[in-house]
Amino acid sequence: MTAATPEETAVRLRLALTRVARRLRQNARGGLGPSQASALATIAAHGPLTPSRVAEREGIKRPTVTRIVAALEEIRFVVREPDPADRRSCLVDVSVEGRAYLDEVRSRKDAYVRRWLETLDEEDREVMHRAALILTRLTETAPPDPDA
Repeated sequence: MTAATPEETAVRLRLALTRVARRLRQNARGGLGPSQASALATIAAHGPLTPSRVAEREGIKRPTVTRIVAALEEIRFVVREPDPADRRSCLVDVSVEGRAYLDEVRSRKDAYVRRWLETLDEEDREVMHRAALILTRLTETAPPDPDA
């Protein structure tokens, strides 16, 4: 078997990641849209945050975050409190209900992936573990600038 070119690997990996992400979303049955779910997870991991920091971390515009936070607040998944460092702003944090939602969805997704992994032999499971570590490392760093 010859080694795949970076171009071939990029195409296969993109397609596989897209399909896995779609199946995880379908199995989550959580009721939130992808932007709302992502913002909620970001706030849970890094909060409390100002809406501007949520926008920065999510890579979206501040007005979009305002709408997302309002929707999450309406269903009681987040709470807003005055920012002690800047009374003109607020801090957004995940509520008890929001954390319970995240725990439930994550548990369902983890179980789905675990069932998938159980169909693999030990060697392939180890390859998947290594791939997960590599993908995590890649997502924590910016890709090289194509114009550099």
